[in-house]
Amino acid sequence: MRCVTVSLALGALLALALPATSDDAKPLPPPGDWQTGTSILEQPRYPANFPHFNYINPDAPKGGSVRLAGTNPTFDTLNPILPKGVAADGLGLITEQLFTPAMDEEDIGGSYGQIADAVRYPADFSYVTYRINPAAKWHDGAPLTADDVVWSFDKTVALNDSQRNYYRHVVKAQKTAPDEVTFTFDVAGNRELPRIVGELTVLPQHWWEGKDASGKQRDIGESTLEPPLGSGPYKVGDVIPGRSITYQRVPDFWGAKLNTYVGTNNFDRVSYAYFRDTDVEFEAFKADQFDFWPENEAKRWATAYDFPALTAGKVTKENVTLAQVSGLMVGFVPNLRRPLFQDARVRKAFNYAFDFEGLNRTIFYGSYQRINSFFFGLPLASSGLPQGAELDILNSVRDAVPPDVFTTPYTNPDNGDSQKVRANLGKAIELMKEAGYTLQGNKMVGKDGKPVTVELLLNGPVIERVATPYQQSLAKIGITLNIRTVDSSQFEARVRTRDFDMIYTGWAESNSPGNEQLDFWGSQAADHENSRNYAGIKDAAVDKLIDRVIYNSGRDDQVAAVHGLDRVLLANQYVIPTYTILPDRIAYWNRFGHPDPYPKFTEGFPTVWWWDADKAAKTGNSGG
Repeated sequence: MRCVTVSLALGALLALALPATSDDAKPLPPPGDWQTGTSILEQPRYPANFPHFNYINPDAPKGGSVRLAGTNPTFDTLNPILPKGVAADGLGLITEQLFTPAMDEEDIGGSYGQIADAVRYPADFSYVTYRINPAAKWHDGAPLTADDVVWSFDKTVALNDSQRNYYRHVVKAQKTAPDEVTFTFDVAGNRELPRIVGELTVLPQHWWEGKDASGKQRDIGESTLEPPLGSGPYKVGDVIPGRSITYQRVPDFWGAKLNTYVGTNNFDRVSYAYFRDTDVEFEAFKADQFDFWPENEAKRWATAYDFPALTAGKVTKENVTLAQVSGLMVGFVPNLRRPLFQDARVRKAFNYAFDFEGLNRTIFYGSYQRINSFFFGLPLASSGLPQGAELDILNSVRDAVPPDVFTTPYTNPDNGDSQKVRANLGKAIELMKEAGYTLQGNKMVGKDGKPVTVELLLNGPVIERVATPYQQSLAKIGITLNIRTVDSSQFEARVRTRDFDMIYTGWAESNSPGNEQLDFWGSQAADHENSRNYAGIKDAAVDKLIDRVIYNSGRDDQVAAVHGLDRVLLANQYVIPTYTILPDRIAYWNRFGHPDPYPKFTEGFPTVWWWDADKAAKTGNSGG
């Protein structure tokens, strides 16, 4: 999602975007100078040899513990790259990347050395070379090598369909010097590619190709619950499969004094506990079974924070407004691989049947906003009618996009009162009729004489409170919505194999979109099991607009291209957008210190927080 910026004329840049020659005899262009930091939109803000990131406390004490809740109800693997199964939270604590992002430079994509201490690339971005830090080592003391990086890349793209698509322009990774790895690309001019290969998770080849304590050969292509070897600031400690996992800080961590690590990873122990029910999980937080709660339910935020620990000041409840650097699209995602949803009029009818205003009034306490962009919350969100450079870009695909892209600004249906609700349901019925369906009695019927029935697949019960009113609205236009809630493993398996009619999910967007757009909306990704093109979008105009986003001539051109992409995605009704809230709602037990102010774009929990023994003693937990 990040890249490095140079100034190139648009014509030259588009010429560079042509596939590179396959003639191995053709010499690669000369590289630029070694750099210790990169950025997408401007020069990195931290100079070489900076002492530490500005947002951290360099004197943060080491010690104590932090307890978290798992993001899924359970886990069944500790393999960090395999797409099968549900990976445990926190595996990133034991692994590292070549370069790591700065929390206060997410707006420009600033990234600095982690495993690699420097990077260089030519002016046309046709390849990139990373230089491995000679101090880097695995937890068993073995050196981390260029061979590990090459092996990790090869295994990642071989085993993970989504990553293979993400890195599809990377022809090869090869060791080009004892401490250097070069990634060669099949296109030139893609300024993001040098950055995204720097995000590669590096694994120890010697460990994964070795044998376990029982003499069994390990296999990176299979799930495992054996604690894997890492190189990061933590190692795996206790594991209770499916229930909990603990990480222990490595006392002699090789990178502890690196400027990108100073003041970070301050806890001796980081643990995750898993809960199958959200209400039970919240009760566990109130009972001091874990330390941090990111709130995602308006009713709970408004009504459930009167418990004694908060009243006594042992727990802090905080509404945090940060600089907005990430956007969001969340909603009901119809599967275009199903004949029903291949007609945009049907998808639009489903949008008209969703009563956001009623939900916001009755169960959301008026706290949410309706999403009206695939880049909601960012300056990349389209609005009004296309003009200037955006209009020029859209004119290049005019014949392949809905005409209202040029004539009608996108808006969601307004269900502000009962009269509007009835009118919108009437529009939904008319759209279904235009698409060839008929309302027979109280059932919407297709040309085959069968009533329209859709299964909504959910990952847990949280969205049921939203889905049930939606189910009732659809019933009013003759459509049966069956809500099916399954566990995480079954949900992931069915989504991976595209065995669903409709799901509820979302996509986070950065302020500098790039190659990930291919995985979200690109035609090639539609047939990849592990891509995030859940809807199955195959649209030539969308593909061309994604290419324009990636091969842009600068920030203004990038913004115009993203506006155009957003507008076409919206016009095609690929998602029934729902809602979000921009401030972060968090609650935590008062036993920690943290940067004040927070890093510009995130609270940074728990990476840059630390254990405060005096505060902890007042909460009744002084042992850490």
